[in-house]
Amino acid sequence: MPVPSLLGVFAHPDDESLCAGGVLARHAAAGARTAVVTATWAEDTPRAAELAEALRILGVDKPRMLGYADARAPQSAPGSERFCDAPLDEAVRRLVEHIRELRPEIVVTHDAYGGLTGHQDHVHTHRVTMLAVQAAGLDRLYPGAGDPWQPGALYLATHPDSAARALGGFLAPTGKALRSVPDERITATVDVRPWLEQKVAAVLAHRTEVDRGAVPGLIAGLSAPHQEQLLATEWYIRHNPVATSTAQTELTA
Repeated sequence: MPVPSLLGVFAHPDDESLCAGGVLARHAAAGARTAVVTATWAEDTPRAAELAEALRILGVDKPRMLGYADARAPQSAPGSERFCDAPLDEAVRRLVEHIRELRPEIVVTHDAYGGLTGHQDHVHTHRVTMLAVQAAGLDRLYPGAGDPWQPGALYLATHPDSAARALGGFLAPTGKALRSVPDERITATVDVRPWLEQKVAAVLAHRTEVDRGAVPGLIAGLSAPHQEQLLATEWYIRHNPVATSTAQTELTA
């Protein structure tokens, strides 16, 4: 069965590699059209260049950046408004344009908590993506944004409670409470060990975050076995999942 095309929508450069690097590499390696839209940071910043390198490592198409400012880093997009402050309808329309252009069978984004850290940009990216995936298939919404296209599935990158407890020791230096979901909410548990080397390299390509000691920096300081423990499994919730009695081991359209 052909591997479906996939679009990841994430808040910041590095989120794509941390949240879904294995799945992105898997779909790209199988020859599926694979792309990422990043909500924040401008194209002429060092972090945009790092994003381009991370996507190259994963085998993903060139960066697509909405260019809004990071809520906590005004230097991320000088002269642009913060993503969380931008008119919602404008942000949804801009993402709809990308969805209709790329026509992905699957879209992946942050969960409703905004992932383990709950960053406000992550949460807002979740909201905008949920709206844009629905709007993209409706011909009377944003008629100037391209021909309608309805993705077959929307998956939310997340962590089950059991994994968050296990990972807490690694992430404790961030000083942040971890936000996870009950294990029974997980729809797809994906073993990405075949693509782990690419995923780790993509995470470490975000040198700015490595150097400042953010999560990529923590990962850089771990041994290979501990990197595998932290990154070799990805968990997803399928939004409005098709009823099935079998747990998924990959994303399906």
